[in-house]
Amino acid sequence: MSELQDFQKLVISNASHLQGLSVGDKAPDFTLPNAVGTDITLSEMLKSGIVVIKFYRGEWCPICNLDLKEVQSKLSEIKSFGASFLAISPQSPDSALTAKEKNNLDFEVLSDADQKVIKAYGLQFDPGEDYHARRDLTLLNGDGSKTLPIPATFIINTNQTIEEAHVEANYTERMGVDEILRILKVITKKA
Repeated sequence: MSELQDFQKLVISNASHLQGLSVGDKAPDFTLPNAVGTDITLSEMLKSGIVVIKFYRGEWCPICNLDLKEVQSKLSEIKSFGASFLAISPQSPDSALTAKEKNNLDFEVLSDADQKVIKAYGLQFDPGEDYHARRDLTLLNGDGSKTLPIPATFIINTNQTIEEAHVEANYTERMGVDEILRILKVITKKA
């Protein structure tokens, strides 16, 4: 096994104890600044329809950027279900702006610099000393912390109930856009 694969396994094992919130849970409300510093509140967005949230590690993460670009490629289909999309990382609003500009994103990229929302959704973990020796998260995270969120996707209905949750310690595995669209189709048919 390569050194990179060993490293990935170590990071994944350090996150494997986390479950995150589940289907049926009430999504914690929050207000976070977007890439230009305007506050966005979940409960306000839910008044307009379903909200899809992706928690990601940061604009420095190539897998996160690919994931967000995939969402952008099908954003109009997501919106066709009356849904909106939010991306949340532990980085500063400036870094959120970098992610938004670098990936040409037309959805809100929010900054959870103190990681209170990441904690509330049960996603925060310490990737371990080996990780810290390779990447200095204190320079990347908005609050200078050494923790990350497990990448996760939540689909939240207008009553603030989590309809679908994808929380995976293996940061290379994300809920794809086709799966998001399939779930949105099911939810909107029920309504």
